Amino acid sequence: MEGEDSGQLPFPAESVVRLLLDWYAGSGRDLPWRHTRDPYAIWLSEVMLQQTGVETVIPYYRRFLERYPTVFELAGAPLEEIIELWAGLGYYRRARNLHAAAQQVVREHGGRFPATLTGLQGLPGVGRSTAGAILSIAFDIPAPILDGNVRRVLCRLFALQGDPRARSAEKKLWSWAAALTAQQRPHDYAQAIMDLGATLCMPRHPACGVCPLADLCLAHRQGVAALLPEARPRKQIPLRHQVALVLEHDGRVLVRRRGLDGMLGGLWEFPTRELLEGQVAQEVARELAIEHAAAVPCLTGKVRHVYSHFRLEVQLFMTKLPAGRGPIAESDDCKWVLYGDLAGLALHGAHRKAFDLLTSTKEQE
Repeated sequence: MEGEDSGQLPFPAESVVRLLLDWYAGSGRDLPWRHTRDPYAIWLSEVMLQQTGVETVIPYYRRFLERYPTVFELAGAPLEEIIELWAGLGYYRRARNLHAAAQQVVREHGGRFPATLTGLQGLPGVGRSTAGAILSIAFDIPAPILDGNVRRVLCRLFALQGDPRARSAEKKLWSWAAALTAQQRPHDYAQAIMDLGATLCMPRHPACGVCPLADLCLAHRQGVAALLPEARPRKQIPLRHQVALVLEHDGRVLVRRRGLDGMLGGLWEFPTRELLEGQVAQEVARELAIEHAAAVPCLTGKVRHVYSHFRLEVQLFMTKLPAGRGPIAESDDCKWVLYGDLAGLALHGAHRKAFDLLTSTKEQE
């Protein structure tokens, strides 16, 4: 049986708020961004936490604040530098949006973050839920949030069945989120409901036995908490193929930087070419080697990596410049790097795995 219609709550909102705040007082997580009310620091953490776990985010958050302590430093930094510092955090469009939003805050708001939902949602990369979190946590202004953790809590609390991302479900979830948002202490409430989803109301094996909302939760009362939210229909993710060339010369390897505007923009990779249907990888690798005046390459191995909208398989070929041949000229987007320095370079995911494969191969030689 599905939970109550979004227009009427099956329990008093005040009861949910009180139970959550009481639980949070003794069980809330101690996270670095919870020691500040600076809108800049809160915004930075919320953007990083989009689709990324807390433990992964913490070191990046600290490094960014150390490098860019205010929005002015971030806005004035080169985008390439920001992307390199972001490397490994994934979903790189967030880094570009971060830079664009910082520049907009400086240009249009004099370095002060707007304290309205409309103003915050006008910043690149800030959607309704992120804006609500910033408004609640930084400004203590009541605003609903609906990140992944909160969505899961509400789906169970109201026993929402069906696709949780369907339009009708979205409408109900936002209505419930708004109805439950605390008018007093919204700063604590926002973090409390996010913590509940992250620590107790987890995707698998929810800890209903110690959950402060268990007596109210419709899914728990109906015995279906572990079954909700229902899984969305899985889409077929396309598999793309590439050939990458590891070109060595005098202890160095050639790498190139991807254009800033495209996917994975600003990250480094080995010279690469798409492998189209019907093409033979060895022939494409040979053509790539000829373009760089290199010797015939040999296959070293292959790696696979999953991005947000596709899977990528990279066949890795190695070769060297012939004796007496000078290195290809460097530029801003093409350089020779000592093999040992590749570990510190902002390689994108698939080519980071390619580097790991090369390291393993060399250790076995």
